[in-house]
Amino acid sequence: MTPLLGYLFIFIARVCDVSLSTLRTLMVVRGHRMQAAVMGFFEVIIYITALNQVVGKLGDPLNLIAYALGFATGNYVGSLLEEKLALGLTTVQVITQNPELPEKIRSRGFGVTMLQGMGKEGTRHVLVIYLARKNVPALINLIESEDESAFITIMDMKSAKGGYFKQAK
Repeated sequence: MTPLLGYLFIFIARVCDVSLSTLRTLMVVRGHRMQAAVMGFFEVIIYITALNQVVGKLGDPLNLIAYALGFATGNYVGSLLEEKLALGLTTVQVITQNPELPEKIRSRGFGVTMLQGMGKEGTRHVLVIYLARKNVPALINLIESEDESAFITIMDMKSAKGGYFKQAK
């Protein structure tokens, strides 16, 4: 293997194994143990192969640079992949003065729990919505189109039981 191909191999291998590591960690946190185990299996194979290329040629500092660049890029790529996959569940909390907003959200198939709250300037509606992460952009667009002044917080959930969740189409 030519040195240039060796550097490229190390870089790509690190991007792959670190991306898998990022996804695997998130799978563990979200309780998807079997998927995490499978990812970990392939992650380690790729990691050891890349590490072997670097350790076998410690005299070449470009191997180390390719290894480090692959690691850094892998973190970035892994987080992008996780964002695109949008796995898991989310809680969206909305504080609004718009009394019609809960029904608008329900009409789009989302479950909404409404509570009354007291803010600095009076009564507010606190909406709690549990949904799949992949549906968050559609929900946020809906909320913003109906109430530009709504205060929105988004929190990841590990798991949920019962309730109503919008069905994926």
